[in-house]
Amino acid sequence: AARFVSLLAHQRPPVVGGGTKQEQWCTLLAFLCRGKGDCEDHAALLCSLLLGFGLDAYMCVGTKAKGVSHAWVLTRGTDGTITFWESLTAHRYLHRAVDPDAPPLALQPKPSYPYRTVGCVFNHQSFLANCQPSDAVELCAFDFQNPSRWKAMSEEALKSVCAPASNTSLPPLPPLCAPSVDPAAASNQLELEMRYLVSEHRKDLDLATVWDDHLSYLLSSALSAYETERCTGVSCGNEEFQDAVRRAVPDGHTFKGFPIHFLHRNARRAFATCLRSPFCEEIVSCRGDHVRLAVRVRVFVYPENACARLEDPQKVKNVVVLTPGPQSAQL
Repeated sequence: AARFVSLLAHQRPPVVGGGTKQEQWCTLLAFLCRGKGDCEDHAALLCSLLLGFGLDAYMCVGTKAKGVSHAWVLTRGTDGTITFWESLTAHRYLHRAVDPDAPPLALQPKPSYPYRTVGCVFNHQSFLANCQPSDAVELCAFDFQNPSRWKAMSEEALKSVCAPASNTSLPPLPPLCAPSVDPAAASNQLELEMRYLVSEHRKDLDLATVWDDHLSYLLSSALSAYETERCTGVSCGNEEFQDAVRRAVPDGHTFKGFPIHFLHRNARRAFATCLRSPFCEEIVSCRGDHVRLAVRVRVFVYPENACARLEDPQKVKNVVVLTPGPQSAQL
């Protein structure tokens, strides 16, 4: 769920009337149809999905660095564990509150999350305002049953906006659309286009191009592992991949790789982005007597790719393309 939401584009709403305040929250249906939105739209969708998966989830409204307004998601485990979910990146952070009354030399947890203050939290059943002495996230305790720390909105007020009869003017939210892109066909097509672009680029440099299909095949496991790590936060298979590469690269040769991911399937645009990296440009322009190149592309599809395609036929916002770029083995 977090990975899917993070793939939807982040775009701040336009300022209306020449003002400076940007505040526009979309319905979930409008957000999915547009395929892009602000952090509040992402957080609301992620919170709804996590609630649907049975988690005790809340949307948090507060600030991050430099007082910038921000929204993220919080879940509470049955053991009291507090987890923050960043809907724009799919990153997760454990929250351990700092004790302001602890001795000066006592060890205190160092926050890894980017959030600074929290003003309120809410979901479809409750709305709670932070009334603790400090609204700094690192000092806050998220025990929502404690009225001295969290002031709950009355049930009558909640029913006036959240009761089934209060939003009859809104259209029913349809289920998420299944992906319609064939990932295997899309991967093969994009890989052929990337190979062509690399060959043409090297031809302009008066360099021949020799492709190593076996090395390209070995890169598949790495791309799958990268996507798994982005979804779960767990890294796996790296040692096996490195061992396979060592066996494939002849003695006296050097292996160089450039993994990168995109949210579109435009090969020329992706290749131009790769060349902006000096490291990738060095690989593509590699010279030597025994240079072999390899490229592998994997397309991972997620729901709602039809909505993204409606926005721009050249972009599928919720499809991830992982390309390690050309790999070189040289003397």
